[in-house]
Amino acid sequence: MTPWSEPLEIDRLADGEAEVDFSVPLAELSGLRSLRAGLGGSVQGRARFGREEGVPVADIGFRGTVSLQCQRCLQPMERSLEAESHIALVGSEAAAGGAPLEREPVLAPGGRISIGELLTEELLLLLPIVPVHEDRERCATEPAAGEGAPHGETHRPFANLADLLKR
Repeated sequence: MTPWSEPLEIDRLADGEAEVDFSVPLAELSGLRSLRAGLGGSVQGRARFGREEGVPVADIGFRGTVSLQCQRCLQPMERSLEAESHIALVGSEAAAGGAPLEREPVLAPGGRISIGELLTEELLLLLPIVPVHEDRERCATEPAAGEGAPHGETHRPFANLADLLKR
């Protein structure tokens, strides 16, 4: 296991006010991999742990570049990512009500969670649902030579459907 994927003991980190630096390849985050085919890139950052109102909290900041597939032209595209989040780490849904109001509660069952799990939560909110090039001019709408459908006659399987339905 890589350090960012190992479950961490939240209470120990919070009590020691620990700081954890990380570098995570996005293709290795299983929670993102299943939702985004062809996902690439990485993020680097730091998680700072502590306590507020007796609840373990974390401030996470990260930046990096993500590679996605444009859903308009199906060509690769890159997008810069940068975010900071302030979360409260709770052991159960019932404990979420005791989290500081300015913090987003995140479930850490058994008092353990990995940096990868925290990042997956944040990236799901940050990444576009349908990635497309922002500039339509840069979006390659025509397939490059040798790609896509072969040149020549186009096969239209339903061209005679109206004739068949009249019978």
